[in-house]
Amino acid sequence: MAVKGHFDHFNINVLDLERSIAFYDKALGLKEHHRKEAADGSFILVYLTDEEGNFLLELTWLRDRKEAYDLGDNESHLCFRVGGDYDEARAYHKAMGCVCFENEEMGLYFINDPDDYWIEILPLLEK
Repeated sequence: MAVKGHFDHFNINVLDLERSIAFYDKALGLKEHHRKEAADGSFILVYLTDEEGNFLLELTWLRDRKEAYDLGDNESHLCFRVGGDYDEARAYHKAMGCVCFENEEMGLYFINDPDDYWIEILPLLEK
């Protein structure tokens, strides 16, 4: 059997849902696609979209979670490709204070969200 499919979403857990939604909107232009709320209020799932493709970022908020998540060595990351002037995007993220790592030799940088998840920022691929 050959399995056929596509990536649907990636989940991260967040402590302050509204702060995270605002960050992803301001930093990357991601918008809420839909959400699911537990009837008992124990969790909220918010799915964000770039409005370009079918891949979603799922933000999970758990009512009873108060302490920061242990991200280990934080070696896993998302990658987001930006259009337009790449240097202008980097300057924008620097002004936001969210650039956490730069490797100019490799032509990339990372931003971190309010929960310290890292997002690699790359320019769009030329077609």
